[in-house]
Amino acid sequence: VNALVFKYPEIRNVGQSHRPGIVHRLDSGTSGLLVVAKTQETYEKFVEMFSSHDVNRQYVALVWGKFETTSGTIDAPIGRSVTRVTKMAVRDDGKHARTHYVVNHYFPAKDVSLLDVSLETGRTHQIRVHCAAIFHPIVGDKTYGGYRQNLECPRPFLHAQTLSFVHPITSEEMQFSVPLPTDLQDVLNRLESDV
Repeated sequence: VNALVFKYPEIRNVGQSHRPGIVHRLDSGTSGLLVVAKTQETYEKFVEMFSSHDVNRQYVALVWGKFETTSGTIDAPIGRSVTRVTKMAVRDDGKHARTHYVVNHYFPAKDVSLLDVSLETGRTHQIRVHCAAIFHPIVGDKTYGGYRQNLECPRPFLHAQTLSFVHPITSEEMQFSVPLPTDLQDVLNRLESDV
């Protein structure tokens, strides 16, 4: 936030005061793309677009285990965990949540799968909770059961790779992508060398 305000001081009064300009968040430890608005009008329209699911978000995730199918949808409501306040969980009384995934590659030497994931909704910790709920937690995710010593990963292997939307002011179709950061690419390189 401080770097954004330094570079774009005009966003100081856009959105929420504790995170000016920032339209949505990524989980702690998740890398990738964020939407930042430079005007209040754009901020409000983007917030509305995220609420109505008009922003396409694509993630890359490395999860434990082998899938029986090459793609699927996890449709399970998410709410606050009753055992730990900082954790979310699949709950009957939670908010509607849908996650779509495609298996990109399976690495049998470590029993992990590389997924392309897209969100239909945007709940807190959604991908992490949904993957754990189907017994495929994200590699390196200590909160949701994905940390194991046989595969070193510096953080949860979750990366917001692509964002696409129609610009709320100009109506221009926009798409942004960013490659895996070095720390996650190193994990993939080690897996590929084990093959």
